[in-house]
Amino acid sequence: MKKALIIIGSIGILLIFILYAFPKIIGIPIAYYNSNQALNENGKPATELTVGIDSITNFPKPIGYVNDFENIFTNDERIKLDKTIGAYQIESTNEIAIVTISSIEPYENIKKYATELSNEWGIGKAEKNNGLLILFSQSLGKIQISTGTGTEKILTDEICKKVIDQIIIPEFKKGDFHSGIKKGLEELIIKWK
Repeated sequence: MKKALIIIGSIGILLIFILYAFPKIIGIPIAYYNSNQALNENGKPATELTVGIDSITNFPKPIGYVNDFENIFTNDERIKLDKTIGAYQIESTNEIAIVTISSIEPYENIKKYATELSNEWGIGKAEKNNGLLILFSQSLGKIQISTGTGTEKILTDEICKKVIDQIIIPEFKKGDFHSGIKKGLEELIIKWK
């Protein structure tokens, strides 16, 4: 019994050390696992799950890098976006989230909603303010890119507007939301490096 407790304790200490010493290596698979867990729970996509309330403003809880609450992407499309964002985060420490949502109530302004959602979720490291949120709603016909104060030094409002107008919207007009977000995301990553 004593040996078993020593072994269990040693494994626990080792796991804590690994999580502390290698947060990027462990954190990404855990986030990806959590995203997949939400997607596969009860055999339903994450967008069909009951969305929990995370604040008094009724923001949904994040489920991963891609938070497809409007059920726009296929599972394969979501996984591809997850992998792109996860790989970039490991390489750069910059944090990105994609959110699709059918309502921004009680807000009327999508920019304000995106900024406050990004702050609520803590996208980006506090000391660097290196977060980026791509928020869009097919049902409302709105899109917004929200950047942390560190991010906006590189990805200015003008750059984000160009990416929306010249890359994302043309694909959306074709009805290809995944392609619009994927191409926009890739362009933002290129400009962010």
